[in-house]
Amino acid sequence: MTTQQNGTVFIEISDFLLNCFVRSPSWQVWLSFPLSLLFLLALVANAILLMTIRLEASLHEPLYYLLSFLSLLDIIVCLTVIPKVLAIFWFDLRSISFSACFLQMFIMNCFLSMESCIFMIMAYDRYVAICHPLRYPSIITDQFVIKAAIFVLVRNVLITLPIPVLSARLNFCRGNIIENCICANMYVSRISCDDVTINRLYQFVAGWTLLGSDLILIFLSYTLILQAVLRLKAEGAMTKALSTCGSHFILILFFSTILLVFVLTLVAKKNVSPDVPVLLNVLHHVIPAALNPIVYGVRTQEIKQGIQRLLKKGW
Repeated sequence: MTTQQNGTVFIEISDFLLNCFVRSPSWQVWLSFPLSLLFLLALVANAILLMTIRLEASLHEPLYYLLSFLSLLDIIVCLTVIPKVLAIFWFDLRSISFSACFLQMFIMNCFLSMESCIFMIMAYDRYVAICHPLRYPSIITDQFVIKAAIFVLVRNVLITLPIPVLSARLNFCRGNIIENCICANMYVSRISCDDVTINRLYQFVAGWTLLGSDLILIFLSYTLILQAVLRLKAEGAMTKALSTCGSHFILILFFSTILLVFVLTLVAKKNVSPDVPVLLNVLHHVIPAALNPIVYGVRTQEIKQGIQRLLKKGW
């Protein structure tokens, strides 16, 4: 159904078509296999991590509760994005309903910013553990985790909810084809004839408010940790302190780097293929999710021992 206003014909859309990698169709062939492996790895590894923390009493501590929250977010983000992308690759199922599109947009924006917030809280946890070890048990408690979880949910839901709401209110006159594998706000707004300045400005401000503030606080925490570590004179104390932060820092660095590369490719879109930001957008929803539990499982002795005990019980 169409409507006309001031000479412009608007389309009443019931669904969208996700038209990704049209300029590089061969990418779908070689990308589908590693993407499906990463997807399975993310689901299985995060499920094992959640199960290990749930069943191992020794892991019922605030830090591991935060890690459980992170794994749960990873699973939800992967299930929201990757199955639809694989359905496009394998079965050419490009159609997505109007409501499903904006629900996907909300989950992507909200849950990825939640992950950033969890990284920030975990950096604060490491800061207290290393810089104020005697006060750690009284500061980082179960009540702290509950309050932190409520803060993460409320902050990110309230700030990111207007993004899909503003997009859903747009009038569309350029068809219903979204040049992406997912319902990203920037790409949905391109098929609208309305003024989308507010949409883009709000997403920019919200993104840098959430992710920018988290990155600043993370950087501050690790700067203070590094200063404290350099003052440690006990033999092996520096190595032990750095090892407890190593896994966190690796994941935060990777999460931030891939996001930064995605932003830079959008800014320099005239010099790169339009399919490159689409590829990075998809990978950003699965690679960190696959790496998080693996890095923690390999670098965190308590989790590694917990998984080994569960495997022995299973045998």
